[in-house]
Amino acid sequence: MKNRLTLSIAIAMLLGVAVGYACHVNIADAGELKTVAGYFSIITDIFLRLIKMVLAPLVFSTLVAGLAGLDNGNDVGRIGLRSVAWFIVASLVSLAIGLVMANLTAPGAGMNLAAGTAEVSTGLNTAGLNVKDVITHAFPTSVLDAMARNDILQILVFSVFFSLALSALKREPKVAFVIDAIDGLVPVMLRLTDYVMRFAPLGVFGAIASVVTLRGLDVLFTYGKLLGSFYLALVILWVVLVAVGYAFLGRRIVTLLKAVREPAMIAFSTASSEAAFPRLTEKLEQFGVDKKVVGFTLPLGYAFNLDGSMVYQAFAAIFIAQAYGIDMPVSQQIVMLLILMLSSKGMASVPRGSVVVVAAIAPMFGLPAAGVALVLAIDQLLDMGRTMTNVIGNSIATAVIAQWEEKRGEKRQAASVQLAQERG
Repeated sequence: MKNRLTLSIAIAMLLGVAVGYACHVNIADAGELKTVAGYFSIITDIFLRLIKMVLAPLVFSTLVAGLAGLDNGNDVGRIGLRSVAWFIVASLVSLAIGLVMANLTAPGAGMNLAAGTAEVSTGLNTAGLNVKDVITHAFPTSVLDAMARNDILQILVFSVFFSLALSALKREPKVAFVIDAIDGLVPVMLRLTDYVMRFAPLGVFGAIASVVTLRGLDVLFTYGKLLGSFYLALVILWVVLVAVGYAFLGRRIVTLLKAVREPAMIAFSTASSEAAFPRLTEKLEQFGVDKKVVGFTLPLGYAFNLDGSMVYQAFAAIFIAQAYGIDMPVSQQIVMLLILMLSSKGMASVPRGSVVVVAAIAPMFGLPAAGVALVLAIDQLLDMGRTMTNVIGNSIATAVIAQWEEKRGEKRQAASVQLAQERG
């Protein structure tokens, strides 16, 4: 029973490819193809709207329910610092893998493009990515506005402050009622999420069918080297993440991967991290992760821990340099890696954030910004892989941080028992 949805999603992906390809080869008119693809995307749009419908109250209720019972803000600070430390290291490793693999496989070599041959508009707003906006954006001017836009980072900030206030006043009878009400909201939201997730196979079918109808399978061969190299880099990153996870979780890492395979498939097929978030929250709690760690670390990871996107950014930048025959020494690539890591921390609030970051930093290193148009043609296929990787990376990060918290609790409990014995 528990594997039925996973199987249904896999079948939906295959059906989407088959139906989309049939439409692509049997419809000659480009305008009609676009119309048919639009019809398929209606199904996906409805599914994603249902996901967005539950996202804000789910993040708020699970996070507040987990944090409101804390005695003080020390636990929040400790979990936050550990999460950020993990995210920084994971980002550097992901970017390094992207740079190394892009140099080894050289997917853009031999294209020999001139700087003026791809001067087309990418439609990307790179002006929205700057330090000031990234920092100030984290703090909402209105929690209702943040929830209406499903801005996870802003919801997270408000929820933390709200939880600290509840924790400080939790002995007050009226405040205790608020805590009980939010605790009661969590299972309701999880049940509602379960209902919504039953539509996942339809959403997946629509997403795949729409892309294949419009693009066909030729895009896989035209950009085959770039796609193959990029997904090989992602596989290497998965191996690294799993190896690190095994060092902390032992054989439980296998159980974790089995638990999150369903949200990972949803993320891959829809290229949407939001679509996977509700089910991922549920699966991590079923795995045994403390709900306060899930509620805090996972939303934070969605904003700052985007491992797959890190690989993509490094890959895309080097690919553009190779396509235009621009030589980038190792020292320059390392500097670019560091700038990418810092710049990318604000991409959660920017539409098509991964692509925008690459377009924003390209002029700094003499890369034609319009070269981003080369990868935009297959961005959907690249986005599927990087989104699934983001889900896997955040799952392992959340589980490991929960393990640290659990061991810390065990040590404190053992120390208390020993102290009691000494006094006795």
